Amino acid sequence: MDFLKMMKQAKQMQEQMGSLQEEIASVAVEGTAGGGMVTLTMTGKGELKSIRIDPSMAKPDEVEILEDLILAAHQDAKAKAEALLQQKTQELMGGLGLPAGFKLPF
Repeated sequence: MDFLKMMKQAKQMQEQMGSLQEEIASVAVEGTAGGGMVTLTMTGKGELKSIRIDPSMAKPDEVEILEDLILAAHQDAKAKAEALLQQKTQELMGGLGLPAGFKLPF
């Protein structure tokens, strides 16, 4: 096992992870709920950028439904962002030759 080669790979991976984190922060993911009645956009880091609500949902007697739809849209966007991060991380790790399922502390 070549220790210097492993150290170079670790340094490269650290640099690539930094780039990946910047890329994820700039990616916009969209979450929807209620068949598109509520749509929100957030960054891969979870920063909320916009919310679109169908005007038909802006009724005083439907506030609770609207609140639930906003939460559901947020969860949808969050799940998409996490899936994107996992996919990009797996692509990054692919070149290291690590065993399948090996987890690093990132």
